Amino acid sequence: MGEQVTFWVLAVVSVGAALGMVFNRKAVYSALMLGTVMLCLAALYAVQEAPFLAAVQIIVYTGAIMMLFLFVLMLVGVDSADSLVETLKGQRFWAAVAGLGFAVLLVLAFGNAVFTAPSGLGALYQENGGAVGSLARLIFTRHVFAFEVTSALLITAALGAMVLAHREKLRSRPSQKELARARFLDGNDPSPLPGPGTYARNNAIDMPARLPDGTLSELSVNRTIARHDVEDGHLPADPELAEAIRHAAEPEFAETARVKRELDAESSAAEEDSK
Repeated sequence: MGEQVTFWVLAVVSVGAALGMVFNRKAVYSALMLGTVMLCLAALYAVQEAPFLAAVQIIVYTGAIMMLFLFVLMLVGVDSADSLVETLKGQRFWAAVAGLGFAVLLVLAFGNAVFTAPSGLGALYQENGGAVGSLARLIFTRHVFAFEVTSALLITAALGAMVLAHREKLRSRPSQKELARARFLDGNDPSPLPGPGTYARNNAIDMPARLPDGTLSELSVNRTIARHDVEDGHLPADPELAEAIRHAAEPEFAETARVKRELDAESSAAEEDSK
């Protein structure tokens, strides 16, 4: 009873995930749906007393093959749009033939499962010495060609993704010498600006920095901090430093005055409208 309940629950989840994988427009979501289908298959193998197949399904397919799919998606790009231009002639015809062949295989598989009596795995396990021996005999004798073709197909898909993701460099990367030359030709601040408090008598953020030639850099002082220093009277005793802070605070004072004028004009207009 528990096996049947598990089968029907996992069957609904796996079929729903498979439909989501096929009809989803985003490749990442399709890959996640495929991982859900693989995990459901692993659980079904475990219920059918095939622990080796369950472990292989999780380790090899869900772990390695899914990582390969995600690697291909990262190379090609998640947001890359599909091209509507057919570069391969006759691909629609051969895709229809492949789809028809797959439909025939599904019909035969369902017919074999419905009209053929189940044989079980006990006799096969006893004949080949367990699940590992039976699986090895099938892979390396009966299905060796399909096994090798599948491995070659996966390797080819990874190489094709790397080729598609490769982009030719239209121009070489600028060297450090070229970047330095462009910075000096620009003329504005060829070297990084000093941080607040650098070369200052007091290591504080509200003190202007001194450049290597000894002059003060008003750009190193925050205008808001300078405005508060001027309003609160927290100016240094050095007149040169105090004057630099005042100059740095002037744009902030101008901006504050502009905002205050706008607020006063809006309040005056509101009062006139109320009258």
